[in-house]
Amino acid sequence: MKTNGTFYSSDAGRFPDGEIAFNLASIRDRLSIAARRANRDPDSIQLMAVCKTFPAEAILEAYAAGQRLFGENRVQEFADKYPKLAHLGDAQFHMIGHLQSNKAAKAAEIFHAIDSLDSAKLAQRLNDAAQKLNKTLDVLIEINVGAEDAKSGLAPDSQATNCPNLRIRGLMTVPPYTDDPEGAHPYFRQLRELRDRLAARNYSAVALDILSMGMSHDFEVAIEEGSTCVRIGTAIFGERDYH
Repeated sequence: MKTNGTFYSSDAGRFPDGEIAFNLASIRDRLSIAARRANRDPDSIQLMAVCKTFPAEAILEAYAAGQRLFGENRVQEFADKYPKLAHLGDAQFHMIGHLQSNKAAKAAEIFHAIDSLDSAKLAQRLNDAAQKLNKTLDVLIEINVGAEDAKSGLAPDSQATNCPNLRIRGLMTVPPYTDDPEGAHPYFRQLRELRDRLAARNYSAVALDILSMGMSHDFEVAIEEGSTCVRIGTAIFGERDYH
């Protein structure tokens, strides 16, 4: 199947019986160990399963294994999968990829939250869409901690716009990739310190309890630096096949 330029297989045989459940259990164990090593409560850290390019069948397997929080990168890809997932009433689906402002209305309709708010223009589009849907939409502000031109995200000193139908819950980042996960420490620390500075200002109607940072190769480092939500894809579902 081809979805929005991305190819993925709908063949359930791509996922051997029990593999996703086994991988989830392994990640949860590693998450708990990392949290205790950092003197943190493992229950204070959410595990998000990132299912971009993977079919609905993989999500259903993860759900059967107890997973409830999922992240998607593309609006149309998730819209195509959604008919097979709509009955999962207690599952949460978050948009974590770059969101074009012209797709804000559809994103506000089908996602429970937008974790990649990266511009004032997008904030206004999402706010208008949420208002029309008579809902309040949870969002995370994406911060480009590495100041990388190729990545979306607000600069660390940006301010949130006044959008009454958006509920700011925290910050998200994708740091520059480093072969050694330990190299991500300063970027994750920067996001945590930024969150602490913003929280000290006591903005009205702004909660900053979520720090979404850390992926398959560096989530344990992110936990050490205070992450409250790690986004894991490859370590749960396997390598992505884009062909």
